[in-house]
Amino acid sequence: MDASARTRPGARPDRHDHWHALRVAAGLALPGALLLAFGRPELLVYMVFGSFTGIYGRGESGWRRTRHQLQAGVLLCAGVALGVMLSSLHARTWMLVAVEVVFATAGSVIADALRLRPVGPFFFLFAIGATATVPAGLVAPQSAIGLCVGTALLSVLIGLIGSSGETPQTDDRPRRLPPDAGTHALRYALAVSAAGGAGLLLGFDHANWAMAAAAVPLGAIDSGRPSERDITRVLTRAGHRTAGTLAGLVLTGVFLALGLPPVAVGTLVIALLFPTELFMARHYALAVGFFTPLVMLMTELADPTDPFTLILYRGLDTVIGVAAGVAAAVLVGRRGATRFRRRPR
Repeated sequence: MDASARTRPGARPDRHDHWHALRVAAGLALPGALLLAFGRPELLVYMVFGSFTGIYGRGESGWRRTRHQLQAGVLLCAGVALGVMLSSLHARTWMLVAVEVVFATAGSVIADALRLRPVGPFFFLFAIGATATVPAGLVAPQSAIGLCVGTALLSVLIGLIGSSGETPQTDDRPRRLPPDAGTHALRYALAVSAAGGAGLLLGFDHANWAMAAAAVPLGAIDSGRPSERDITRVLTRAGHRTAGTLAGLVLTGVFLALGLPPVAVGTLVIALLFPTELFMARHYALAVGFFTPLVMLMTELADPTDPFTLILYRGLDTVIGVAAGVAAAVLVGRRGATRFRRRPR
């Protein structure tokens, strides 16, 4: 899901959007169908994060896409491994917050250094929190990590299909760390810490969702491309995230009200990945409207809870996290933007 700052205008996806979304969806559908056939839909959460490997390198081709997907896959699998470890240790909320703050900070620097697109550590961060909330004992830790790794590798292989006909959207600049990388990592550290602090008061699961939401607005900033419009982009992304999440929560409520069997819910999770990625580069709020029920349903399969309470809490957590992300963007200035403003015309 391409949540980078520079989304292409227009809500109608083109041929490349369809082809990319199909590749990403296939990375989950193929192994996911086997999992459903074996009657284990509750384990989809591990495969979903592995399939997110396919969202990287959207406008790239050949070895460049493969390299970025392999790099992103390693970070996603590392996030899942950390989450599984926290679950196995029955970690307290403060431990989750501490791990996610460190991982968000380091993940921001690594993602910037590798020039990964989508930018930022959101998906790696979310992988930790979502899998940390899965009850220990649902599956052996090595099996959970294996599901993620296997799906990630499959997504990389699928990413090789049809790449030669696409035009890369990024250049081949030397891979130096962007000058604003440290500043941007500080934003993530502050945002995730603030959201996690609220989670300490509300509970473990609140902290997970709020910290993930805090990273979203900051994904609108590209530390390698200074811009005077960064705050505007952050506010726009925050608005889209909030509106899309609220719409997605309504859709989640509809799905849960149907009382579908677990295999049917798992099928919905798999199906929702295609429209999520299809609209991500065109209409972020609409894409989040599909992404929210995908995530909600996969976590509900792994750890069922009261639907009304779940939806209410996720709405609250989103507002807390988005507010923390916006505040961090406003409070921590951009050195690159300062240089940009002072540059003579």
